[in-house]
Amino acid sequence: MRWSSMVMLASGLFMTTSCKEDFGNINTDPSIVITPDPKYLFTYSLDNLVSYKGTEWVWESLEQTLRFSQHLTTDPYELSTNINSRYGAYYNNILPNLVEIRKQIDAKIDKERYQKMRAATFVVAVLQGLKVTDMNGSIPYTKAIQGRVEGNFKPEYDTQKTLFDTWLTELTESVATLSATLADQESYGNADIFYHGDWTKWAKLANTLKLRIALRYEGQDKTKTQQIFKEVMENAVGPIVEDGDQFAYLDPDYDPVGGAIDYRSARFATNSIITFLKTTNDPRLKIYFTPNDLTASALDTIKKFNLTLPSFIKTGDPLIRYQGGPADWTTNQAVAQYYKNPFNAGTNKYILMSAINRTFFAPRRNGATGTFNDYLVTSAETCFYIAEMITKGYGAGVNTKGTAEYWYNKGIASSLKTMNAIAIAALSTTGLTSAADQEIAAYIAQPKVKLDGTNNLERIYIQQYLNFMRLPTEAFTFVRRTGYPKNNSTYYPRDPFNELIPRRFWIDEPPLGTNNDNWKKAQTEQGFTLNDHTPQALSTQRLWFDKNSPAFGQGN
Repeated sequence: MRWSSMVMLASGLFMTTSCKEDFGNINTDPSIVITPDPKYLFTYSLDNLVSYKGTEWVWESLEQTLRFSQHLTTDPYELSTNINSRYGAYYNNILPNLVEIRKQIDAKIDKERYQKMRAATFVVAVLQGLKVTDMNGSIPYTKAIQGRVEGNFKPEYDTQKTLFDTWLTELTESVATLSATLADQESYGNADIFYHGDWTKWAKLANTLKLRIALRYEGQDKTKTQQIFKEVMENAVGPIVEDGDQFAYLDPDYDPVGGAIDYRSARFATNSIITFLKTTNDPRLKIYFTPNDLTASALDTIKKFNLTLPSFIKTGDPLIRYQGGPADWTTNQAVAQYYKNPFNAGTNKYILMSAINRTFFAPRRNGATGTFNDYLVTSAETCFYIAEMITKGYGAGVNTKGTAEYWYNKGIASSLKTMNAIAIAALSTTGLTSAADQEIAAYIAQPKVKLDGTNNLERIYIQQYLNFMRLPTEAFTFVRRTGYPKNNSTYYPRDPFNELIPRRFWIDEPPLGTNNDNWKKAQTEQGFTLNDHTPQALSTQRLWFDKNSPAFGQGN
């Protein structure tokens, strides 16, 4: 069954197909409820982890968060009311079905046969819940989705610390259930459009989510971070560290960005990311970015006209076709002018700056037929987390199953292979050939890439950062919690940036008479000025996990 058909079925299960004469009874008797199959409820929630993300990619990721993290640059626009679609998707399309599945299972006479199915619902809830709280802070969770059964339409907002603690408990219990030997367990089967009922992979996903939470805890409680790290590394199943276990949405019909890739403005490479990728001959250079027009023929034409290229372009550069500019256009207008203006040589007009690889991000643009493979949680991410925590000393007395260098190298290899696989599916430019293993080994062996004992943590950070090009929320959380890339670094310097950068989004006030009292209480407790969406407020009034984090570019 095609995924789209399965999702339509999941939606349709809420609708009756009874005869017309029965409609009156169903319509007037609220006690009559059609019980949908939990399998397809699960499919619907899983599909909605990604199906809403067209809005998120266009209005948030490509226009805002990836610009703030300096993975790319584009025209600066204000945060619009189109942001934060993750919030509505969570409460309208993801969490309700997960709660309903648990309710149905708990009511079954043979409910013990459905415990693994039940456990997986918590993993999904935490995965999206983290995305929501990462940008909003306190949100309803422990009392959410109680309106239909308990009549609670005014749930309290849980603090971010409460959310993290609740989710850690749920994930730990889920890992135990998913990895246990339980007799005669029912399965979602192919209705599980990610793992097809492979409970071990679900347990690994839960453990990686625990590591995400551990690092968000670091600014508030390093002891807690170490405790979580120990739990995950000593768990028999462990986290996602193999490419075959990655949480990936591979629907061939999925096309979140499409023709909106250049909506309002084209997106370009920053000087910092291009310089590092070129200096290290990184295979992701050609995957992430598009070459400019400076072919050999173009250079000959420019020479014939006795013209000189702008000084930021070095004519002897073997990678001259890849050029980046300032992340904040106001800091170097002499270079930034070439984002929108070509270099003229007679009637010839040459684009000098490298745009993002549009096919990599929008493989069906202009009638193309590639596929947008969406990796929501990757092996590389986990490997870099482990390397980071070992380097910081959290691995003392813990069986880390390898050194920081081992996990760092493994993370790089996974990142290069995964990004290359995404490019292949998109019918885009790839960075690896049939000799991929040798190319990866050569990349890791470079003096500027391998761990050399001088700035190991920064090197781990930068590889983690580069790997997040397709996970914008994780990228933005990374730059907030670490303060990297770092200003004035001799390894990977952050571009100057004068604009105020918001460190969070906002949750609109509910209508009067609904849940606005609890909303006001949550906003006030977090130190947020009510209904203040100005850059000044959003850049200074931080979320709980972010309270003690460095300023952008001021990592330790």
